[in-house]
Amino acid sequence: MVTATVWNEFRHEREDDAVREQYPDGIHEAIAEFLSDHGFDTRTATLDEPEHGLTEEVLAETDVLLWWGHAAHDEVSEEIVDRVQERVLDGMGLIVLHSAHYSKVFKRLMGTSCSLKWREAGERERLWAVEPSHPITDGIDEYIELPEAEMYGERFDVPAPETLVFSSWFEGGNVFRSGCCYRRGSGKVFYFRPGHETYPIYRQPEIQRVIGNAVEWAAPSEGPDPAYGERDPLEPLD
Repeated sequence: MVTATVWNEFRHEREDDAVREQYPDGIHEAIAEFLSDHGFDTRTATLDEPEHGLTEEVLAETDVLLWWGHAAHDEVSEEIVDRVQERVLDGMGLIVLHSAHYSKVFKRLMGTSCSLKWREAGERERLWAVEPSHPITDGIDEYIELPEAEMYGERFDVPAPETLVFSSWFEGGNVFRSGCCYRRGSGKVFYFRPGHETYPIYRQPEIQRVIGNAVEWAAPSEGPDPAYGERDPLEPLD
């Protein structure tokens, strides 16, 4: 069974009535609940726990880490960023959600500013599946309609994705690369844009299906462990 850990700052839900109304137990618990329903072994971790809830033991047991952050990126310790990066390079999957594009972890792995345009106007979004044969789009229609969303717009300052799975159109005219796949070391990384804290986007079945598919895709495979450094020859050398 794939083990997924859902990480969240868990600040907005405690401080903002509009967010608490949407996610009274926290965004992390809402995501963990539907991932459990999808059959994953799921746990949660939050910023204010010791070591942000991401101890070496927790990460060692995690196949896929999901990261949601917004208001407190700077409070994440460099030690934990190093720890997460090392686990991704070793094969742990990472799903980066919505405003976590600005997280220290994602910026470290991308090597860029990860900046973008944004606008909070509750506008309609169409999330187009531009790579319909990809495992992350399994069971999804050609597009997902989001009645209200925060706009993220190009230019999105990230490396060109190895696979672009979703592309968004917004009512105000902007477009955005909303589903980006990367590999870093032995690990898979998926950035997925939908999920602003004041809209019930994580309650939408299609969005839940995409995130569940992404966890399956990002989970470590059972391939060989690569060896590095100086090696003896496999055959005799003259």
